[in-house]
Amino acid sequence: MKLASAQINCTVGEIYNNLESHYRMVQSAIQKNVHLILFPELSITGYCREEGEKLAFTESDSKLNTLQDLSTKGNIVIIAGAPIKIKEKLYIGSFIISPNQPIQIYTKQYLHGEEKLFYEASMDFNPILSIEKQRISLAICADINNKQHPYQAKKNNSSIYLPSIFYSKKGLDKGYKQLSHHAKTQSLHILMSNYSGQVCGMESGGGSGFWNSDGKLTANLNSTEIGLLLVEIE
Repeated sequence: MKLASAQINCTVGEIYNNLESHYRMVQSAIQKNVHLILFPELSITGYCREEGEKLAFTESDSKLNTLQDLSTKGNIVIIAGAPIKIKEKLYIGSFIISPNQPIQIYTKQYLHGEEKLFYEASMDFNPILSIEKQRISLAICADINNKQHPYQAKKNNSSIYLPSIFYSKKGLDKGYKQLSHHAKTQSLHILMSNYSGQVCGMESGGGSGFWNSDGKLTANLNSTEIGLLLVEIE
């Protein structure tokens, strides 16, 4: 199975420009016969807190139509993030866009800092994906700070764990250590996607990477690259 982590730069609020970046990355991944592509936390809107309400997507937002078409035509699963409004509650979420399937939603389960002022946390939206006989669990950034999260992924018989992240340069080393620990202790393959460049007034850390189930970082991008990290799990 081939997976891709998309390391992109986004501007908060510039949804259509950000989507164009998604289209380019997805098209590139399709050319490489990738089964699934992962984007960073809140990738479509850019990472946001107080702006989340006005930038929020609905559960079946028409702005996702082009991604749905690309998914179906390219036979690829796309995981991309946005604030999502569900029954008047606002969540940090990931859209799971699969070929010829209804869109699924994962919501962030553990919020960080000021996120709690603007978003709800929920464990009610936690689909497990199945691709090429592999079970796959998702995470969004601060989810990985709670060891119960990857533990639950393993308990759900997942072999692959996919965190969508926004790490600054200062936070990257801590994140690397956590992901290596989770990979080793839970015997998970972990693919992480992070931003490159300025995001929300901070310099993001880049470093999108892949850890094997022994906890070893086997591939990663640098802090400034914009592009795809490709991995193949046999």
